[in-house]
Amino acid sequence: MGARPHPKEAALSAAVATPLRVAVLVSGAGTNLQALLDACAVDGYGARVVVVGADRPHTRAIQRAEQAGVPTFVLEVSEFADRAAWDDALAQAVAESSPDLVVLAGFMKLVGTAFMTKFAARIVNTHPALSPSFPGMHAVRDALDHGVRVTGCTLFFIDEGIDTGPILAQRCVPVLDGDDEATLHERIKIVERELLVDTVGAMAREGWTVTGRKVSIP
Repeated sequence: MGARPHPKEAALSAAVATPLRVAVLVSGAGTNLQALLDACAVDGYGARVVVVGADRPHTRAIQRAEQAGVPTFVLEVSEFADRAAWDDALAQAVAESSPDLVVLAGFMKLVGTAFMTKFAARIVNTHPALSPSFPGMHAVRDALDHGVRVTGCTLFFIDEGIDTGPILAQRCVPVLDGDDEATLHERIKIVERELLVDTVGAMAREGWTVTGRKVSIP
C-alpha cells in the first residue's frame, strides 16, 4: 500500500491501512457501484466498499449493495429542515464508516460545504465529457450539439465548482456518425465504469498526491 496525502496538505503523506475503505453515494441503478463491488471481490484489488448511501429509497443501487452484504443508508432531502441540515447529516452518516475515499457514483445531489470540508480531497466524481469541456448535466448532448468528433469521460476530485475539480484520469470515446445522445452516452458509461474501477484500484494500491490542480498516482 502506498502513501496517501494528508487531506489538507498535499505535501505531506500518511500511510493508510489496506484495503482502501470506500464509501459510495448513489441515486439510481448503481451500475458504477456494481463495477466497484465486482472489482473489490477480486484478490489484490486493494479496496473495499464499506457503506453505500442514497438520496432516495428503493433504488436498484441500494439493492445491489444489500445483496453484496454492504451496509446502506438513505437520507432524503425532504426529511430535513433545509439543505444544509441534510448535508450535515450526510457527512455524519458517511463518516461513521471511516472511509479513505468517497465515490459519487451517479449521485444526483450536489454536496455542500459540511460534506466537502469533512472529506476534503477525498471525494471522487465522474463526468461524461473530457473536462473542462461541457460541464453540467447535459454534457453528452452539448458535445453532440457542438459537433465534436471525440468526447469521453473524466474522473475528478470535486470542489466548489460544477465539474471543475482536479482531474484524476480521463479516457476518450469517439463520436460515431449517426450517434444520438442515448447511444453516445451508453458507450461513455461503459468506458466510465472501466476508468472508475482502474483508477480507484490504482489509488488503493499505490496512493495519490494532490498539488494544486495536479493529481499524481505513482
